[in-house]
Amino acid sequence: MKAAALPLLFLLAACGAKGPLAWPEGGPPPTPPGVKEPLTTEQMLEPPPQAAPERVDDPVRRSEERRDDEFDLPPGL
Repeated sequence: MKAAALPLLFLLAACGAKGPLAWPEGGPPPTPPGVKEPLTTEQMLEPPPQAAPERVDDPVRRSEERRDDEFDLPPGL
């Protein structure tokens, strides 16, 4: 049973490769608004700044007293 399943698995894995990849009908995706020239693949794969924001330090220093947090409630309230 296992010996017959292995060749079948290889046949199923190879059946999808019929030719080189091409753009679907309509060509490449449209350029985003405000962009004058089409983006390259590397530019499309680069994440925007919102996806990986820089670290923001805590505005309260360790030596300063923190004010009370009115939303820090015990469970059940």
